[in-house]
Amino acid sequence: MDRRGSLVESQSGASPSPRNPLLCPDSHMDVQGYRWVYWRVWLCRWGAVLSLGLLLILFHWRPRLAVRARCCSCPLALADVLLLRDSFGQRYVVEVLTEDMEDSSMELVADLEDSDWRDTVQLHREEKTLLRYYLFEGLRYVWLARKGAFCRVSVLNEDWTCNDLYSFQRGLSHLEQSSRKKVYGPNLIDVPVKSYMRLLVEEVLNPFYMFQVFSITLWMVDKYYYYASCIFLISLLSISVSLYETRKQSTTLRSMAQLVTNVTIRRSSGEEECVSSVELVPGDCLLIPQEGLLLPCDAVLLAGECMVNESMLTGESVPILKTPLPAGEGRYSSQAQRRHTLFCGTQLIQARGGSSDGGGATAVVTSTGFFTAKGDLISSILHPQPINFSFYRDATKFLFFLGVVALIGTIYSLVVLSRSNATWTELVIRALDVVTIVVPPALPAAITTGTIYAQRRLKSQGVFCVSPPRINVCGKVSIFCFDKTGTLTEEGLDVWGVVQAGQAGFSELLPDPRLLPAGPMLSALACCHTVALLEGQPLGDPLELRMIQSTGWELIEPEGDQKALDAEFGGHRVLAVMRPPAQEVSVSEAGAIVRRFPFSSSLQRMSVVTVAPGGRPALAFIKGAPEMVASLSLRETVPEQFSSILRNFASEGFRVLALGYKPLDGKTDWRTLERGVVERDMQFLGLLVMKNMMKPESGEVINTLKLAQLRTVMVTGDNILTAVNVARNCGMMGSDERVMFVHATPQTAQSTPKLRFHLGEGGTQGTMEVLTEGLYQSGISYHLAVNGKSFSALCDYFPEYLPKVLMRATVYARMAPDQKTQLVKELQKLNYRVGMCGDGANDCGALRAADVGVSLSEAEASVASPFTSKSDNISCVPLLIREGRCSLVTSFSLFRYMALYSLIQFCSVLVLYTTNLGDLQFLFFDLVLVTLLAIVMGRGGPSEEVHPRRPSASLLAVPMVGGLFLHTSLIVLGQLAALFITKSQDWYVPLNSTKTGAANLPNLEDTSVFALSGYQYIIMAVVVTKGYPYKKPLYHNVVFLCILLILFAVMTWLVLCPGPVFSRLLQLNNIPDMNFKLLIVALAALNLLTCFVLELLIDHGLLSCRLLRGNRPSKKKYKQLDLLLSDCPSWPPLNQALSSAQYTVIGLS
Repeated sequence: MDRRGSLVESQSGASPSPRNPLLCPDSHMDVQGYRWVYWRVWLCRWGAVLSLGLLLILFHWRPRLAVRARCCSCPLALADVLLLRDSFGQRYVVEVLTEDMEDSSMELVADLEDSDWRDTVQLHREEKTLLRYYLFEGLRYVWLARKGAFCRVSVLNEDWTCNDLYSFQRGLSHLEQSSRKKVYGPNLIDVPVKSYMRLLVEEVLNPFYMFQVFSITLWMVDKYYYYASCIFLISLLSISVSLYETRKQSTTLRSMAQLVTNVTIRRSSGEEECVSSVELVPGDCLLIPQEGLLLPCDAVLLAGECMVNESMLTGESVPILKTPLPAGEGRYSSQAQRRHTLFCGTQLIQARGGSSDGGGATAVVTSTGFFTAKGDLISSILHPQPINFSFYRDATKFLFFLGVVALIGTIYSLVVLSRSNATWTELVIRALDVVTIVVPPALPAAITTGTIYAQRRLKSQGVFCVSPPRINVCGKVSIFCFDKTGTLTEEGLDVWGVVQAGQAGFSELLPDPRLLPAGPMLSALACCHTVALLEGQPLGDPLELRMIQSTGWELIEPEGDQKALDAEFGGHRVLAVMRPPAQEVSVSEAGAIVRRFPFSSSLQRMSVVTVAPGGRPALAFIKGAPEMVASLSLRETVPEQFSSILRNFASEGFRVLALGYKPLDGKTDWRTLERGVVERDMQFLGLLVMKNMMKPESGEVINTLKLAQLRTVMVTGDNILTAVNVARNCGMMGSDERVMFVHATPQTAQSTPKLRFHLGEGGTQGTMEVLTEGLYQSGISYHLAVNGKSFSALCDYFPEYLPKVLMRATVYARMAPDQKTQLVKELQKLNYRVGMCGDGANDCGALRAADVGVSLSEAEASVASPFTSKSDNISCVPLLIREGRCSLVTSFSLFRYMALYSLIQFCSVLVLYTTNLGDLQFLFFDLVLVTLLAIVMGRGGPSEEVHPRRPSASLLAVPMVGGLFLHTSLIVLGQLAALFITKSQDWYVPLNSTKTGAANLPNLEDTSVFALSGYQYIIMAVVVTKGYPYKKPLYHNVVFLCILLILFAVMTWLVLCPGPVFSRLLQLNNIPDMNFKLLIVALAALNLLTCFVLELLIDHGLLSCRLLRGNRPSKKKYKQLDLLLSDCPSWPPLNQALSSAQYTVIGLS
């Protein structure tokens, strides 16, 4: 057996889940097994004692070392401890747990799980069955001997078919339920809330706080009592606030995540039993009351209908009607059957039609605990994926750079002090003191200040963020994807009219559906929907609400005695009744909906089965995308003008739906009728034409983004021509720009994969002009439009052309939710920073996959995406980009300031090599000057416009590192100038060579260096604080300006006339020469001027990489491709059939 194994991930049980393998394909984890070696364990314990606990601290920082020191490698089947490594390279250590299982109870589950999960070992010469498992991020992984790996426990039920689920309607026995609970664990989303003591220990063991403890100890030894005490109190206050906030957040998340309630389940004996939701296991038959409940698990609906509010998961505020799962041998998937799946954490508003009296509903539990949709989302908050952002990567690397500087300074101090009369103790203390100065432990906290300010500003404008580090990422977004309906256009649609189909073709557009004659078309408009009533008010898709309203028919649902209404319609179980207006009763008959097949984005259609009073006739109605409905209809019923009529309406921006119907045998059992049987051989009825109005803010926002040179694309499930029209109207495409349609066909038994490009209508030039002059191929004067089928074929058969299509495609139509997610990932492969804005429903996967996902939702903090905007339009997108850039620039400024602050103090200590700054001098610099300036420096808000150039995100770029070096050089020159000017004065008194360190205070060298370095702290705050074009000019930050002026005044007062009290307090030498003091002030002014001019030159490209390395191509793939396509006048080839390179190679071989 291998010592190294792979962790098999089963498919998640919830479609909105961000951890679904479809959304996170790189969920593979590498697992290594280790077994305890007890002599090693005892050796490590002795080592911990002898090292005074330092070994334990090292093991805490590097758990992998702890495992390898205490254990030896072994096969996974025998492991006590596992070392996990995820796809991001992060490592974790988990302990393997075991649980005794009773053979008698195991056999009850063995038939279902094929005995796959049992691991039999011999203990004390007795055969005992042990369940071996471990817990990671709340999920349970069990050992499967046949697979030779630890697998998610959900793998045991991932192969359930629809018929399997229906077989669970009988319920589980107590013994079955008990044995399943041992395997699956309790149904609990348990967010750990650590005690204050444990949080304190973990916080103190953080490397930065350990460094702080080391520094405070060193300062106390060096007799810096005041400074060490103040830093200790500040650190204590910081830790206290951090512990309180951490525990508060954990408690809040736990109260939101943990749901324990009483539910009713059915036992195998037929009895109904009320149990705690903690006891639920997959396979339990759940009885949902008529008034609904807050669902504590994932379940599939088998009987009745439920109105569900899923806003917590998807951000979609419109309740959704869930219908029973169709029976069949097909494998159940919550993604494919999401309209039949009830997700954990969603509010079931009402349930009906699931029992003999018409009330309630019946469902079967499919997932529990962290394997539910809510559990996965809570887990993604507790354990977020690392953000691949250069700013955060470079911050850690830069600390190592400062560490190297500290090492150089330490060596210099040792060499200089060894020549003096310093003792070995003083040598060590002074050398280590240099390290505490150069590496500021507050640096990581300081750079988050800009993000905190930005988050507050966003919240005040109705934009909520659940992942603050993403704010800085907003500043680097290079492409933004937008959903269409409800995002760019209004959610509601106005009925423009209907077009009936007949033997003679299509009729004229009829503006008012009420004028339709009684017949299938009018009945289809009235009945083909999933609208339901809640307290007498219709709820459902806005499109369907308008459709029903346009017919004037009334929706009635069973109330009270269900049997009476069933009897009126031939004894069929009635879900809803549509009755015509009173004046039309004599002409039109009421229709009772007895079966619904809800709309599916992947199927692009929905259907219903209705019966007339007395149970006759039975009709099936279908509604959906025109192309889909036409493909499911009898060819002779679809008019020849179908394509041209559809093209005309779609090109004018109308939303078009097609309707069809067919008679059914009235004796059919609707409960077992399969969808595929209903939705075939339909008779085409006609088209419903709806006008989708553009939101007034959309065009303005798109224009703003285009001026900022940010690419915008549309990703929609609507018709491609409608999408192109909306793209033109909102400004994604110019009126003079051409559109080319991409058609890619997959491989079939009769044909090979083909890719074609052809011109669409629009623009100013004729087709022949375009072909002969090639005007469409200059720059970005053409746009590609792709539908979902072609996109899938491109990904599967034409990967070599896919990047080029992605570079020029602006419209993606008829895209299913998983295709939207795939598109985002493909764009990220081209090194784009991708933003996605949608309504949070079908866009949930793409929103979470994007670098910046924005959900337009009324929910304050939906977990459907990192950002949630309460506004119903895309005006939040430029705001996010501006705030992101402002936050990123502020973080850069604070990082540079904290680094320069350390380097200024570092230079002061090295310049004053035989003495040092005083205790209260350090305190004055760190608290009064630096801390105060760092806090208010980030208060400046973002610029009012989005600049075409994005700010840099690399802390290790040449301008950044080179700028620090040059500024440090000027700082050193300034301090040396102050020192040499002091030594050149007639009244200069040399230092007492018999003393070192603070014992030499006050002295003239220290006083002059203190004066100039104090100015330098303030000067650097002015120099590194950036304004235009990403932030408002400096004068808008009034608080910062006032504090700057006050601190300049304080420093000038301390230099010119500090008075005896402050001179004694700060250990400053009273220099009577006013001309010398004015010279120090002038030197500070010169230092300000030189640093300011240097920063201006750096901003204007003094250290630009282009000047140093020439015009090298960008490392970003999309920029390389853009340059390649600009120089390629022959691409894309029009009206030519391109073959797949993969298929060609396979064919030749």
